[in-house]
Amino acid sequence: MGNRIRSAAAAAVVVLSLVGTTGVAQAAAWSSTDKWGTWSNGGYTVRNDVWGSGVGPQTIWANSYSNWGVWADHPNTGGVKSYPHSAKAINRKLSALGRLSSSFNVSRPGSGSYATSYDIWANNNAYEIMIWVNKQGAVGPIGSRQATVSVGGHTWDVYRGSNGANEVFSFLRTGNTNAGTVDVLAVLRWIGSRGWYGDVTVGEVQFGFEITSSAGGLDFVSNSYSVTT
Repeated sequence: MGNRIRSAAAAAVVVLSLVGTTGVAQAAAWSSTDKWGTWSNGGYTVRNDVWGSGVGPQTIWANSYSNWGVWADHPNTGGVKSYPHSAKAINRKLSALGRLSSSFNVSRPGSGSYATSYDIWANNNAYEIMIWVNKQGAVGPIGSRQATVSVGGHTWDVYRGSNGANEVFSFLRTGNTNAGTVDVLAVLRWIGSRGWYGDVTVGEVQFGFEITSSAGGLDFVSNSYSVTT
């Protein structure tokens, strides 16, 4: 009887520790409040990645590389505060890839300012390719609009610019979606067909939430995510 009571008490402590500031219990395999918290799982890396200035608290949790989320309470000010994400390293030449696609399914808030996006790095971070599948609030891409194109299974407004450290190509879906599959290789090849880069080495394919503001605390959840090569 005593052992059962102690076991029940221990279980209650575990549940309470996972409730955190979200108010929702997550049976998470991993969680962190560290700005740079990282977790490796299934060949992917999950990162809290709170990198901006003037940030608030952010807690990340993950059951797997595919199912994870954050509670974030960033103030209603300008500038990106964080990019919590799950990343898959590719590290292959564009010409050597026969397939590179990704599927996603997210639950996201109806307030705040953020974009749900892929961030794909090439040539040792010389090129950054962002693929926005949805956006909310006062957020926008770097650079100027170049074209509207249907590629990779969706229609995008394409922007090109620089953040001072690398070139940025942004593909903003013309209508928000919370789930789908993107032929990433087709998008990357389209950029090459414009002469904007050559046979680049594709580094990481990252997917997550680029958060500018989430005042009062908002929940962002990746229900599922995967990369196929």
